Amino acid sequence: MEKKPEIIVAVYENGMLRPTVPVSLSEGQTVRLRVVPEVSPRAPKTDREKVLQAAVDEGWLRLPPKYGQVDPAEHARRVRARKLVKIEGKPLSETIIEERGS
Repeated sequence: MEKKPEIIVAVYENGMLRPTVPVSLSEGQTVRLRVVPEVSPRAPKTDREKVLQAAVDEGWLRLPPKYGQVDPAEHARRVRARKLVKIEGKPLSETIIEERGS
């Protein structure tokens, strides 16, 4: 029975590929390899991303947070702003709707 192909991660050391996990091969078994270098998810992939990352690292640029995430400093600023501004009465949206009429 033929075994299914496996995808494994290996490290190249001293001219040899060393699997990082045990593999299900017989001693002396011949295999066909396709070498695809691992890319760190944090490593910039393009020149544009490298420039953006350099600008962020130098403090010249702040990237927007990912959807659903708020920078802790920004969250604290928003909380302080809400405490400073207390508006009595109905919401502005209701006032605008009333002024428009039907």
